[in-house]
Amino acid sequence: MSMLGLREIGIKDPKGKDKKNFIVFVEIDRCATDAVQSVTGCSLGHRTMKFIDYGKMAATFLNLKTGKAVRVIAKEESRHKAKEYFQEIGNKYTAQLEAYKIMPDEELFEVMEVNVKINTEDMPGRPLKRVKCDSCGEYVQDSREVYKDGKVVCKSCAGCGYYELPRKDIF
Repeated sequence: MSMLGLREIGIKDPKGKDKKNFIVFVEIDRCATDAVQSVTGCSLGHRTMKFIDYGKMAATFLNLKTGKAVRVIAKEESRHKAKEYFQEIGNKYTAQLEAYKIMPDEELFEVMEVNVKINTEDMPGRPLKRVKCDSCGEYVQDSREVYKDGKVVCKSCAGCGYYELPRKDIF
């Protein structure tokens, strides 16, 4: 998936001279994302990998210099087709692994050209700005703050967080 996506957007040396020239958007938090990171060198920490939780075995590769982008989707039928390549292997996962090494890209993936609009605050590099949450005092970077009732607040304090603080009721 990664090699195909990089090739399609014209990236030849992802861990060398091209490492700052592309971003990958992964759509699943499974092993495929680790493979994309390993092959491309992209990471969340370098802001060259973006996680979009769609639960799909797909990734979009964006060349930052040219604007060319492709979305590569793993074909579900390739899992079943892999059995045909190595019928003698009893373990379906082993058969898939071996078949994936030799199956042509068009049997494994669908590739579509897409347009990707990326905001300045989502680009790799140093943070553009940091603001202090008026409620909890924690700092928020890169325009992730929310304005609520005339105050600057983080998403958690705005009620959009993934966690809640324990209640401290006094009885």
